[in-house]
Amino acid sequence: MSFWHDSTGRDPKRQYRWVLSNDHIPLYTLKSVSKPSFSVSAAEHKFLNHTYYYPGRVEWNPISMTLADPVGPDAAATITNIISNSGYAPARNSNELNTMSKSAAVASLGEVKIQQLDAAGEVLEEWALVNAFIVDVKYGDLDYDGDELTAIELELRYDYAHLWTQEKSSQGEDRFFDPGL
Repeated sequence: MSFWHDSTGRDPKRQYRWVLSNDHIPLYTLKSVSKPSFSVSAAEHKFLNHTYYYPGRVEWNPISMTLADPVGPDAAATITNIISNSGYAPARNSNELNTMSKSAAVASLGEVKIQQLDAAGEVLEEWALVNAFIVDVKYGDLDYDGDELTAIELELRYDYAHLWTQEKSSQGEDRFFDPGL
């Protein structure tokens, strides 16, 4: 038995086996995505010449993704529509007082899930972003020397993420569990 094989007989998770599930972003446009991550702040307490640290708050870090920008459906137009549906509208006169809201931004983007797959296309790991919305958009660069596809970079902010991973139950069947993050 090789080093990476365990009792399940599966290979380790591979970086290129993943999909992002969202109603507005077609799978074939995705080029890369970062998985969720978080930081724990530390509170400091000094006593005489000693320093003690205590865990503080958990803060989830934004994720970034890169999309190819096809002509149909036009990814740039799709992202612009998501931002418009979030409540943003350029002020054309002093009577337009629209602003973005969290509920509209979350609803306009919709559900975001990142799934890591095995060789057979089965889901090994799934991250569900809770209350995700777009915080940064870069529509890409143009270059006469380049021949790559135009790319759009997005950054998403979210409140927290749920992680489900696959494991075998005592009866040998696959099941998902949320380890409590």
